[in-house]
Amino acid sequence: MPALASHRKPRTRVRTSSPAVGLTTAALASVTLLSTQSATAAPAEPKPSIEEVQKKVDDLYRQAGTATQQYNKAKAASTQQRSKVDALLEAAAKRADKLNETRRELGNYAAAQYRSGAIAPTATFFLADDPQSYFDQDQLMARMTSQQQKAVADFRTQQSEAATKRVEATKSLQTLTESQTTLRTSKQRVQTKLAEARTLLSELTAEEKARLAELERKKEAEARRKAEELARQQAAAAKAEADRAAAEEASKGEAGTGTGTGSDSSYASKADKVLAFARDQIGKPYVWGATGPSSYDCSGLTQAAWKAAGVDLPRTTWDQVEVGTRVATADLKPGDLVFFYDDISHVGIYKGDGMMIHAPKPGANVREESIYYMPIYGSVRPA
Repeated sequence: MPALASHRKPRTRVRTSSPAVGLTTAALASVTLLSTQSATAAPAEPKPSIEEVQKKVDDLYRQAGTATQQYNKAKAASTQQRSKVDALLEAAAKRADKLNETRRELGNYAAAQYRSGAIAPTATFFLADDPQSYFDQDQLMARMTSQQQKAVADFRTQQSEAATKRVEATKSLQTLTESQTTLRTSKQRVQTKLAEARTLLSELTAEEKARLAELERKKEAEARRKAEELARQQAAAAKAEADRAAAEEASKGEAGTGTGTGSDSSYASKADKVLAFARDQIGKPYVWGATGPSSYDCSGLTQAAWKAAGVDLPRTTWDQVEVGTRVATADLKPGDLVFFYDDISHVGIYKGDGMMIHAPKPGANVREESIYYMPIYGSVRPA
């Protein structure tokens, strides 16, 4: 049966879009893409304020000071270990010489035995020219045997001692290598912190540098004000002590005998030498790791100043703070050492009236400054 033809009208295709609509869609897609990119992009960091820059730079200098003390400690340890290694190597060489000398002596004994052929005593007696010569020779051989025994014992002792010295020298060389590694690491850390500080300062405009200088002046003025207040307090305390001593002497009828102790006068004499030396260094540059005579870091200056008074101080602030007697800030005397920051990374020499002489930081010279310019950790009287 033939298929019936459809009487439905063919469907007309309707265009659902136009060039204008397509262009609008593409534009919307572009805007959406740009919006997405803008949303995901990290926002630009705001420029730090001058106060923040000042705090950051001060902190970097403090960190550099800490790294400088680590460098000084590693350098001192390296120098000390190098001396120890040299002494051990010299001792090992001497042991080796003695060992070789004893070895040669044993060789001579062995050669003598070989030449003698180890003849039996009876045969030697009959072959001797006369009995007396035999007994003389026999006594000599007995003594030689005793010397040989001693030589063997000495050889064994020297061999053991030489081996011990070689082991000690090897361990010391390993320690020296570790100290030198720490030395290099500390040096790199100092240089990194100082480079960061220089970069921060170099990015400031002229106006910003002027504002930073003004902040520094305010900080110094506040530190001086506190120093003057301490000076007034110390002067009042000294006067009160003098009045008390005078009243005590008057009540005893011993006026004019004096109340000063020998230890006080001895310390004052040393302190005068310390401060005289420190004043002579004013104007010389701070250089990290330096101990003079043309430049200093903070602990290098204090060490050199007290050495001028005949007192040997350790190299680092961390060791210097352990020397002598702790004193309160109110009881400071000229010559005392004042330490700063919680990590004890800076030190200065108290000169009186709330002021000190110190080597401040890279880019600055040895100078007088208020002890309140930095946060005080504590103080010691070295001698």
